[in-house]
Amino acid sequence: MTSKHRHFILHKPYGYLSQLVNNQTRRKNKKLLGELHNFPEGTMAIGRLDEASEGLLLLTTDGKVSEFIRSKKIEKEYYAQVDGLITDAAIQRLQQGVEIGFDGKKYTTKPCTANRLESIANIPMTERHVRDERHGPTSWISITVAEGKFRQVRKMTAAVGFPTLRLVRVRIGYIHLNIEAGNVEEVLSLTNN
Repeated sequence: MTSKHRHFILHKPYGYLSQLVNNQTRRKNKKLLGELHNFPEGTMAIGRLDEASEGLLLLTTDGKVSEFIRSKKIEKEYYAQVDGLITDAAIQRLQQGVEIGFDGKKYTTKPCTANRLESIANIPMTERHVRDERHGPTSWISITVAEGKFRQVRKMTAAVGFPTLRLVRVRIGYIHLNIEAGNVEEVLSLTNN
């Protein structure tokens, strides 16, 4: 007898850890994904978004699906609100790969897709206030990567002189973010096979 795996799409809100249970004694007051939905036992987040990041997070009870989606075969797209009006030169550097720190060593990111965004109206966003114009202008960019180093997108934008103020994952493979923050949808599959 085989067990039926379950798969979920979640819009992770700002301020939540990408975990279902708290295994740490020093982070007792942190908000966890299990507060948003009653996930079945054995559910795991596929990849992570840090506490300050928002957006698309996939969850599953199937370890093979998790491994496939975390692989370099699957693109992950992020919208980043950056400090300042990002330049064409900075976008070109992002596209070619930039040197970041990872695991105590220097690492050059793989070439990626990066573009300036004129509008983000088609993405469900929370009303979280980042800052106002008194502190200078901001701009939005799209970055699509196939790798996923720790805080990679934030490190990439900082490396080109435009630190990330807000980060939203909007796509994983063919799955797009299209639900409001905190909402969960159960789906039949997370792969298009």
